[in-house]
Parts: sequence; C-alpha cells; structure tokens
Amino acid sequence: MPAHWLIKSEPSAYSFARLQADGRTEWTGVRNFEARNNLRAMAAGDLCLYYHSTEEKAVVGVARVSRTARPDPTAPGEDWSSVEVEPVEPLATPVTLERIRADAALKDFQLVTRGRLSVVPVTPAQYARLLALSRRREASSPALARKRSTARRSPTRRKRAR
Repeated sequence: MPAHWLIKSEPSAYSFARLQADGRTEWTGVRNFEARNNLRAMAAGDLCLYYHSTEEKAVVGVARVSRTARPDPTAPGEDWSSVEVEPVEPLATPVTLERIRADAALKDFQLVTRGRLSVVPVTPAQYARLLALSRRREASSPALARKRSTARRSPTRRKRAR
C-alpha cells in the first residue's frame, strides 16, 4: 500500500495545472532537513496531496511519486534530494487551509501543526478525509470562490455617467 504525503508549491512558481501540462516534474529546491528526509522516505507509487501555498492556500490535486529520491540537481555537491512526481488528478473541489483547520478530524494534520515544512507525511485517515472534503461543496471558502469567479470574467469597461 502506498504511503501518503503532502507537497507544497506556490501556484505562481509551479501550479498543479502546470504539472498536468508537463506530465511530470523533478521536485527540487527543498532546503529543510526534515522535508529533505521526507523526500528520501518516499517510494515510487506513493501518493501526494498537492498544496498551493501563499496565494491560494488549498489542496488542489493528487500527484504520484514516479521516481525515488536522488541528489537534487539544483544543488550540486550538496546533501539535498529530489524526487520525480506525476499528476494523478485534480480534486473535485480544492480544500482550503481554512476548511482543514476547521475540521476536528484534521487537528493533527502536519499541514496545520508543522506549517513551515514543504513536504510532510499524511496518515491514511487524513488522506481519506481530505478526499472526502474535496467532494463537498463547502470545501472551498467563499473568498476563494469569489477570487476564482472574478478571475474568469472578461474585463469590461463601463461608460461613466456625465
């Protein structure tokens, strides 16, 4: 049975949509020893919740580890690691950090308790709970829904009354 993880990326740096378009990517640039050790613990086939940090603050998709840890090519000669991940599927509805914090079943989720880490383990129960939340309409916050709906609108100019 595969293990479960959460990996974070700023959507402006590397979004889940870009991972889907690229088909796979090398997960590089992790510069925290605990997060690096989590990368090294990953096995091919492990599933990763893909979290958009900073701007969106929501779990937006599921990725799979397609190649285990190797030396990070962005840090030659240093003791950092990277893995290769590939997209599995986007979540039906993103699950916001606000929604995660409000869920008692996720009170020990490391996204909440260890928020600074970019790679954290996820228990099978937490993974199942997040997938269940993604199938519910209230998984997104109203603010995120507004942000997305306004981003889709085409700009229109109104004539000013004189």
